[in-house]
Amino acid sequence: MRTLSTGTFGPGSNPFVIDTPSATDGSEVNDLIANCQPLDENSVYCNLLQCTHFASTSAIAKANDGVYGFVSGYIVPEAPHRLFIWQVAVDEAARGHGLAKRMILDILSRPVCEDVTELHTTITPSNSASQALFSSVADSLDTKAESKLVFDRNRHLDGAHESEHLWIIGPFDNMAEELVKKAA
Repeated sequence: MRTLSTGTFGPGSNPFVIDTPSATDGSEVNDLIANCQPLDENSVYCNLLQCTHFASTSAIAKANDGVYGFVSGYIVPEAPHRLFIWQVAVDEAARGHGLAKRMILDILSRPVCEDVTELHTTITPSNSASQALFSSVADSLDTKAESKLVFDRNRHLDGAHESEHLWIIGPFDNMAEELVKKAA
Protein backbone atom coordinates (compact mmCIF):
# COMPACT_ATOMS: atom_id res chain seq x y z
CA MET A 1 0.00 0.00 0.00
CA ARG A 2 1.26 3.45 -0.94
CA THR A 3 1.34 6.32 1.48
CA LEU A 4 1.53 9.95 0.57
CA SER A 5 4.98 11.37 1.06
CA THR A 6 3.32 14.64 2.06
CA GLY A 7 2.26 13.03 5.33
CA THR A 8 -1.09 11.99 6.68
CA PHE A 9 -4.34 13.66 5.79
CA GLY A 10 -5.69 16.02 8.36
CA PRO A 11 -8.75 18.23 8.34
CA GLY A 12 -8.43 20.70 5.50
CA SER A 13 -5.24 19.14 4.11
CA ASN A 14 -5.04 18.99 0.34
CA PRO A 15 -1.79 17.68 -1.15
CA PHE A 16 -3.34 17.21 -4.61
CA VAL A 17 -3.21 19.22 -7.78
CA ILE A 18 -6.13 18.49 -10.11
CA ASP A 19 -5.52 19.11 -13.79
CA THR A 20 -6.24 17.79 -17.26
CA PRO A 21 -4.26 14.65 -18.08
CA SER A 22 -1.70 14.38 -20.89
CA ALA A 23 -0.11 11.59 -22.92
CA THR A 24 2.71 11.26 -20.40
CA ASP A 25 0.12 10.26 -17.77
CA GLY A 26 -1.31 7.26 -19.65
CA SER A 27 0.93 4.61 -18.14
CA GLU A 28 0.49 5.86 -14.56
CA VAL A 29 -3.28 6.04 -15.08
CA ASN A 30 -3.21 2.45 -16.30
CA ASP A 31 -1.29 1.40 -13.16
CA LEU A 32 -3.71 3.32 -10.90
CA ILE A 33 -6.75 1.64 -12.45
CA ALA A 34 -5.09 -1.79 -12.16
CA ASN A 35 -4.64 -1.13 -8.43
CA CYS A 36 -8.25 -0.03 -7.94
CA GLN A 37 -10.03 -3.35 -8.07
CA PRO A 38 -12.73 -4.15 -9.05
CA LEU A 39 -12.51 -1.46 -11.76
CA ASP A 40 -12.45 -2.80 -15.29
CA GLU A 41 -8.94 -2.45 -16.67
CA ASN A 42 -8.36 -0.92 -20.07
CA SER A 43 -5.30 -1.20 -22.27
CA VAL A 44 -2.54 1.38 -21.88
CA TYR A 45 -3.51 2.56 -25.36
CA CYS A 46 -7.09 3.18 -24.21
CA ASN A 47 -5.80 5.14 -21.21
CA LEU A 48 -3.55 7.15 -23.55
CA LEU A 49 -6.62 8.05 -25.61
CA GLN A 50 -8.48 9.06 -22.45
CA CYS A 51 -5.52 11.27 -21.48
CA THR A 52 -5.31 12.92 -24.91
CA HIS A 53 -8.53 12.76 -26.96
CA PHE A 54 -10.71 13.16 -23.85
CA ALA A 55 -8.33 15.25 -21.73
CA SER A 56 -10.62 18.27 -21.54
CA THR A 57 -13.38 16.14 -19.98
CA SER A 58 -11.10 14.05 -17.77
CA ALA A 59 -9.18 14.92 -14.61
CA ILE A 60 -6.03 13.70 -12.93
CA ALA A 61 -5.00 14.25 -9.32
CA LYS A 62 -1.31 14.28 -8.55
CA ALA A 63 0.76 14.70 -5.43
CA ASN A 64 4.51 15.18 -5.50
CA ASP A 65 5.15 11.46 -5.80
CA GLY A 66 2.64 10.39 -8.44
CA VAL A 67 -0.93 9.96 -9.60
CA TYR A 68 -3.58 9.40 -6.94
CA GLY A 69 -6.80 9.94 -8.86
CA PHE A 70 -8.27 9.86 -12.34
CA VAL A 71 -11.71 10.52 -13.78
CA SER A 72 -12.41 9.90 -17.45
CA GLY A 73 -15.41 11.36 -19.19
CA TYR A 74 -16.72 12.69 -22.46
CA ILE A 75 -19.47 14.87 -23.80
CA VAL A 76 -21.98 12.66 -25.58
CA PRO A 77 -21.85 13.60 -29.30
CA GLU A 78 -25.62 13.27 -29.80
CA ALA A 79 -26.35 15.18 -26.58
CA PRO A 80 -23.88 18.05 -26.03
CA HIS A 81 -25.63 18.96 -22.77
CA ARG A 82 -24.62 15.59 -21.27
CA LEU A 83 -21.29 14.67 -19.69
CA PHE A 84 -20.76 10.91 -19.32
CA ILE A 85 -18.33 9.88 -16.60
CA TRP A 86 -16.71 6.66 -17.79
CA GLN A 87 -14.43 5.72 -14.92
CA VAL A 88 -13.40 7.01 -11.49
CA ALA A 89 -10.22 5.75 -9.82
CA VAL A 90 -8.75 6.93 -6.51
CA ASP A 91 -5.71 5.30 -4.92
CA GLU A 92 -6.42 3.63 -1.59
CA ALA A 93 -4.08 6.09 0.18
CA ALA A 94 -6.24 9.02 -0.98
CA ARG A 95 -9.73 7.65 -0.39
CA GLY A 96 -12.29 9.14 1.95
CA HIS A 97 -11.31 12.77 1.42
CA GLY A 98 -13.63 13.84 -1.39
CA LEU A 99 -11.01 13.64 -4.15
CA ALA A 100 -13.29 11.90 -6.68
CA LYS A 101 -16.03 14.48 -6.19
CA ARG A 102 -13.52 17.33 -6.50
CA MET A 103 -12.27 15.91 -9.81
CA ILE A 104 -15.82 15.58 -11.20
CA LEU A 105 -16.74 19.13 -10.16
CA ASP A 106 -13.45 20.37 -11.61
CA ILE A 107 -14.36 18.86 -15.00
CA LEU A 108 -17.82 20.42 -14.87
CA SER A 109 -16.29 23.83 -14.13
CA ARG A 110 -14.26 23.86 -17.36
CA PRO A 111 -15.28 25.94 -20.40
CA VAL A 112 -15.78 22.77 -22.48
CA CYS A 113 -18.67 21.88 -20.13
CA GLU A 114 -20.39 25.27 -20.09
CA ASP A 115 -23.46 23.82 -21.85
CA VAL A 116 -23.59 20.64 -19.75
CA THR A 117 -26.76 20.32 -17.67
CA GLU A 118 -26.80 16.55 -17.10
CA LEU A 119 -24.26 14.11 -15.77
CA HIS A 120 -24.53 10.40 -16.66
CA THR A 121 -22.60 7.37 -15.48
CA THR A 122 -23.18 3.64 -15.02
CA ILE A 123 -22.85 1.88 -11.69
CA THR A 124 -23.28 -1.75 -10.69
CA PRO A 125 -25.76 -2.48 -7.87
CA SER A 126 -22.98 -3.71 -5.56
CA ASN A 127 -20.84 -0.57 -5.93
CA SER A 128 -22.03 1.36 -2.90
CA ALA A 129 -18.99 3.68 -2.96
CA SER A 130 -19.85 4.96 -6.44
CA GLN A 131 -23.51 5.27 -5.51
CA ALA A 132 -22.54 7.42 -2.51
CA LEU A 133 -20.14 9.49 -4.65
CA PHE A 134 -22.69 10.30 -7.34
CA SER A 135 -25.43 10.96 -4.77
CA SER A 136 -23.05 13.47 -3.19
CA VAL A 137 -22.31 15.04 -6.60
CA ALA A 138 -26.07 15.40 -7.19
CA ASP A 139 -26.41 17.11 -3.79
CA SER A 140 -23.56 19.50 -4.66
CA LEU A 141 -25.29 20.31 -7.95
CA ASP A 142 -28.59 20.79 -6.10
CA THR A 143 -30.40 18.29 -8.27
CA LYS A 144 -31.75 14.76 -8.27
CA ALA A 145 -30.21 11.45 -9.24
CA GLU A 146 -32.22 8.71 -10.93
CA SER A 147 -31.16 5.19 -11.80
CA LYS A 148 -32.38 2.63 -14.33
CA LEU A 149 -31.07 -0.61 -15.76
CA VAL A 150 -29.12 0.00 -18.97
CA PHE A 151 -26.92 -3.08 -19.50
CA ASP A 152 -28.34 -6.36 -18.24
CA ARG A 153 -25.91 -8.99 -16.97
CA ASN A 154 -27.32 -11.76 -19.18
CA ARG A 155 -28.68 -9.84 -22.15
CA HIS A 156 -25.71 -7.50 -22.72
CA LEU A 157 -22.76 -8.83 -20.72
CA ASP A 158 -22.91 -12.60 -21.37
CA GLY A 159 -23.35 -13.23 -17.65
CA ALA A 160 -19.70 -12.32 -17.08
CA HIS A 161 -20.24 -8.94 -15.45
CA GLU A 162 -22.73 -7.46 -13.04
CA SER A 163 -25.59 -5.46 -14.58
CA GLU A 164 -24.92 -1.74 -15.08
CA HIS A 165 -27.44 0.90 -14.04
CA LEU A 166 -27.47 4.29 -15.72
CA TRP A 167 -27.39 7.13 -13.23
CA ILE A 168 -28.86 10.37 -14.52
CA ILE A 169 -27.98 13.45 -12.50
CA GLY A 170 -29.75 16.64 -13.44
CA PRO A 171 -30.84 18.84 -14.82
CA PHE A 172 -28.63 21.42 -13.13
CA ASP A 173 -27.41 24.92 -13.81
CA ASN A 174 -23.77 24.65 -14.72
CA MET A 175 -22.37 27.70 -13.00
CA ALA A 176 -18.61 27.30 -13.40
CA GLU A 177 -17.56 29.72 -10.65
CA GLU A 178 -19.70 28.00 -8.05
CA LEU A 179 -18.46 24.57 -9.11
CA VAL A 180 -14.86 25.70 -8.73
CA LYS A 181 -15.66 26.85 -5.16
CA LYS A 182 -17.36 23.52 -4.38
CA ALA A 183 -14.41 21.59 -5.84
CA ALA A 184 -11.87 23.47 -3.71
